[in-house]
Amino acid sequence: MADKHDIPEGEVTSLKLWRCLPLAILLIAVGTVFATGLHRSLSFETFVHYQVQLRQMVAEHRLPMLGLYVLVYVSAVTLSLPASAFLTTIGGYLFGWLLGGTVASMAATLGATSIFLIARTSLGRPLLKRAGSRIQSLAEGFHRRAFSYLLFLRLMPVMPFWLTNLAAAFFGMRLKSYILATYVGMLPVSFAFAFAGSGLDEVIAKHERARQQCLAASGADCTIDFDAKSLLTLELIIALAVLGILALAPIVVRYRRTGGNHEDKEREAL
Repeated sequence: MADKHDIPEGEVTSLKLWRCLPLAILLIAVGTVFATGLHRSLSFETFVHYQVQLRQMVAEHRLPMLGLYVLVYVSAVTLSLPASAFLTTIGGYLFGWLLGGTVASMAATLGATSIFLIARTSLGRPLLKRAGSRIQSLAEGFHRRAFSYLLFLRLMPVMPFWLTNLAAAFFGMRLKSYILATYVGMLPVSFAFAFAGSGLDEVIAKHERARQQCLAASGADCTIDFDAKSLLTLELIIALAVLGILALAPIVVRYRRTGGNHEDKEREAL
């Protein structure tokens, strides 16, 4: 096998450019979305304006609309737009909590996997190689227990969804473990938002009444402000917190067994 130093310099440069091409395309796509204002379409106000037409289209063309929903969801996650909670809620409203939650978790996993592969190929490995020993040691620890860590972050979004994707890529998490932890971790969250979205009619009516009152009072700004996360009840939040803590249980148990030795040489086939 030829040593990497035997590869002509021109070919090395070409390989680097090809490796960075997906990231360049992604950055161009993100810039285009924000420059054209397309990201504003993923808003509650836009949804309320077209919700009657959307429900009618779903009733008449269920499968094509489901496919369109998946495409929009995957694209939004790949572009790292902060719309996952909103889109999952809308999926529950349009398709019912069971189908909506199932499809949303799959779409979120597909989108997250796309950005993970792009980041790992273009940035993760090259940056990690140039990182200091402290960062590489941290990456090694994360890599050994990556499934539990990522599962916790999916269940308890203490970090933004897009940042979690990039962190997993940077620390060299294995693809199979990443996909499994993302899908399992997204299931409870997706069903929670989809279930809340299945009863969205009352929320829509409430915001429409507020908007009409604003217009009647000649308000200058009558936009509908809504956060999908406000639909989560305290009970659901506590349940997700418990699941998140349980996800870290294997790490805590292993830590106690080894007496806190961070030089543990155990390697898990995750």
